[in-house]
Amino acid sequence: MATLETRLVSVVGDKTAKVLDDQLNISTIGDLLRHYPRRYVVRGELSDFESLREGEEATIFAKVESTKVRRIPGRKGVIVETIVTDGRAKLTLTFFNQAWREKDLREGRQGLFAGKVGVFKGKRQLAHPDYLLIPEGDDVDAAIGDFAGKFLPVYPATSKLPSWKIAQCVRLALAALENLVDYVPNEILEQLNYPNLMTALKEVHEPTSAEAADRARERLTFDEALLMQLFLSLRRIELRAATTKHRTPKNDGILAAFDQRLPFELTAGQKQVWNEIAADLSSSHPMYRLLQGDVGSGKTIIALRAMLAVVDSGGQAALLAPTEVLAMQHYQNFKKLLGELAEGGMLGGSSQGTQIGLLTGSLSLAEKKEMHGAIASGNIGIVVGTHALLSEGVEFEDLGLVVVDEQHRFGVEQRDALRSKATQPPHVLVMTATPIPRTVAMTIFGDLDVSTLRELPLGRSPITTHVVPAISKPQHLQRAWQRVVEEVKNGHQVYIVAPRISANDESDLQRFGLTPEELAMARALSDEDEKVAATPMSSVEDLHPQLEAGPLKGLRMAKLHGRLRAEEKEAIMNNFAAGSLDVLVTTTVIEVGVDVPNASMMVIMDADRFGVSQLHQLRGRVGRGTTPGLCLLVTNSAEESDAMARLNAVAATTDGFELSRLDLEQRREGDVLGSAQSGVRSHLRLLRVIRDEALILKAREVADSITQKDPDLSKLPQLRGEIDKLRQEERASYLEKR
Repeated sequence: MATLETRLVSVVGDKTAKVLDDQLNISTIGDLLRHYPRRYVVRGELSDFESLREGEEATIFAKVESTKVRRIPGRKGVIVETIVTDGRAKLTLTFFNQAWREKDLREGRQGLFAGKVGVFKGKRQLAHPDYLLIPEGDDVDAAIGDFAGKFLPVYPATSKLPSWKIAQCVRLALAALENLVDYVPNEILEQLNYPNLMTALKEVHEPTSAEAADRARERLTFDEALLMQLFLSLRRIELRAATTKHRTPKNDGILAAFDQRLPFELTAGQKQVWNEIAADLSSSHPMYRLLQGDVGSGKTIIALRAMLAVVDSGGQAALLAPTEVLAMQHYQNFKKLLGELAEGGMLGGSSQGTQIGLLTGSLSLAEKKEMHGAIASGNIGIVVGTHALLSEGVEFEDLGLVVVDEQHRFGVEQRDALRSKATQPPHVLVMTATPIPRTVAMTIFGDLDVSTLRELPLGRSPITTHVVPAISKPQHLQRAWQRVVEEVKNGHQVYIVAPRISANDESDLQRFGLTPEELAMARALSDEDEKVAATPMSSVEDLHPQLEAGPLKGLRMAKLHGRLRAEEKEAIMNNFAAGSLDVLVTTTVIEVGVDVPNASMMVIMDADRFGVSQLHQLRGRVGRGTTPGLCLLVTNSAEESDAMARLNAVAATTDGFELSRLDLEQRREGDVLGSAQSGVRSHLRLLRVIRDEALILKAREVADSITQKDPDLSKLPQLRGEIDKLRQEERASYLEKR
């Protein structure tokens, strides 16, 4: 008897199973049945051609209007051109040296046509498409086989696997399943009026009605939300059940001394968040809290105070940063803020002080060994590091607090890898400068309590953003360079950001931390952006010498990117921070954490190549002092393009929470969970956190009610089995990254 775990080879045969695995990473019946239709074609209703986009693999339901064969001028062979229609627009199908298709594709015939959408002489076409024609005859609706149903599923497909071939495999898989056990309890299904799992899978692939398909899809989407919320609910229970040492600061300790030397007062929001964290640290149960705040909202000060409170209690704190540049910035910033308090036990250091260490992958073996010893002995109270903190050989005397900065760059397992280095469960504080809508926080960080900083610290200057259309208004770009010179003459500094390091290396884009959707967006050129195709994407290696010899001649300039050696990057950033450089031409390595108050202006080249949240992060590097910030978004996009609309939206507001919601809404098939945020992204096929907000709230309520009655799911073994699968996926995801 076949189950969802049954290998497809026993159902569809060796050859087809291999293609499914190679092309779509589908190897079991469960994998295939969770490859859901993208949409349905209703028999008798032709596709809407307006939705087709150049470069995508498309499946359309159309009617043949005409077919003709013509010879290729000056060459042997023929071209078959078939015009198909949706009743409003037309599309050309082209076949080379296949004259026999003229008899097949006769006027009036209907069918499914699949291929990559191209444009030739301004007209959309499919070259050498696969197709499947509806059988001819008076009683078409009674035709059996591939067109048995009224609703024809259209699947995400590939060149070797058109939609109807996937549909054939799905039918075989559904037929092979027997007595499928539903992991969601019957009382919940009845309460929500959802079909059972077998019915839902049949109706989503072979719907008997549009309503049945919608209900099945809602049930399967709910499943994804429920499993995610149960996963996080069980994790919360496990974490809250642990006990640990409370970390209450001394009245006359290092935290009190730090507060006395702090040159500014905390905002009301910072004080409120600090009270939440202080209460957690004073508890005998470990804190597990997310601190989210817009760019420049003052999260770092709160995190440092938490680390000092732990040092006061005799423990150690570790801050995990995603890049060496950010780790170095934190290290230097902490030393600057603490002064003699960061030199405990040293000549001239404070008797109340501690020591701060930096551990990154670029340290020599001797330096790492020395740092490992200082951490293990407890001499270092605060250690800042990259993934090097997770490596073997790093041991703490008493790790009391783990701080994870830019949480979206790490998965749950990486968090836990650092937690495991403590002798008892440590308190955990994770931070993100990417504002998170409510349902995203519930879906990604549902195992954490959430604190939010919404106001900017006193003295922080506003940032003005303008879009510079370089092609349609080249004089505006010239003015931008003039403005850079003016800023420097006024004693300020400028960032110029390019989307890649070198001119011909697309892998640069991957290194910038773009999501797969943003990466696809960065590479894509729409119909309206044909002019842009002739304009190469800006790169640091090309832009720096062009500006140095051209409009910015005479300014002190340097370039910064991820391929430079660690000591080079450190020296350049130190020089820029010290004011020895006027202009830094850089990639997104300065996206987070870099703090140079004198930097007042940023020019982002090819700004349309970046996501909304990333643009917001980048511009947060300016306006960090008393001078108002200016950010110019340079683009070659057409005035009426989606990209231009996105940039105008960024320019119109500095509210990161509003922009984060816009970012999620605009991502096409967007996996908003990013890179293994929770470790369980691979089971999500249908869930969209903005669209499905109500469903996620419902799933959260159901998950909490289940775990309140049955905290370990011992009474629901099937449901527990599904959660165990997610845990295995989480661990596998982490191991792949090591």
